[in-house]
Amino acid sequence: METIMTISGKVKYTITLEPSVWIFDDRRIDLTTYFLTKKGNYDSLEDYTKSVSKHWDREIMEGAIYPPTLKTEKKFEKEKVLTGTFGIPFKPFLANSEPADDAHTLVIHSTDGEYEVPFESAFDLILAFSDTGKPLIADGPVHVYFGDGSNQQDPIKNVSGFTVK
Repeated sequence: METIMTISGKVKYTITLEPSVWIFDDRRIDLTTYFLTKKGNYDSLEDYTKSVSKHWDREIMEGAIYPPTLKTEKKFEKEKVLTGTFGIPFKPFLANSEPADDAHTLVIHSTDGEYEVPFESAFDLILAFSDTGKPLIADGPVHVYFGDGSNQQDPIKNVSGFTVK
């Protein structure tokens, strides 16, 4: 199984995707709860600002030396990464490829066939890359979920790449 995929076609930049490194990406989402929560407009800059602000407030209140509770939280986060089921939004990768203005379809290439998604919906896709802490080796490297979770029980598997048309 090839683990490297590309976004190609009507794009300014061909993007190479390597799912095995996404476990370290702060944009990863927990798929066990993602489709259960209501989604509003996601603003990564706002989330980042809140995160940095929270960290700064904590340093002001408790000092730069990590208290035992923060060490425990870090241990919990490490454990969560090793046992969690994660995905990552497709939007940043698609946006970085700078699709052409006349792009109308995203084709998802899979060994099971090709799936066409309207281009506007492609920005909402979620790429699952980990199941209970393990990479998706048997039917991966990623599973593709629609943003609304409509294919949550039957995601697109065995994905080999993406083409913008």
